[in-house]
Amino acid sequence: MLREGAGGPEVMELQERLRQLAVYPGPEDGRYDADVRDAVARYQRAYGVAGDPDGVYGAPTRASLESRTQAP
Repeated sequence: MLREGAGGPEVMELQERLRQLAVYPGPEDGRYDADVRDAVARYQRAYGVAGDPDGVYGAPTRASLESRTQAP
């Protein structure tokens, strides 16, 4: 589970996947900041993902996002 304040290569992969769907326009810098949180929340709403808090990248959101994007 990733949330605001996290960092590292897993966050960079998340940012790249969100960019593939044009949900996140920011840099791929590996920082889970407010912009990433907001992009995850937008993705969750747009694709009807349930089971994770808004803006938190947990198992349901990850499974959904990975099914719609290619690994970076």
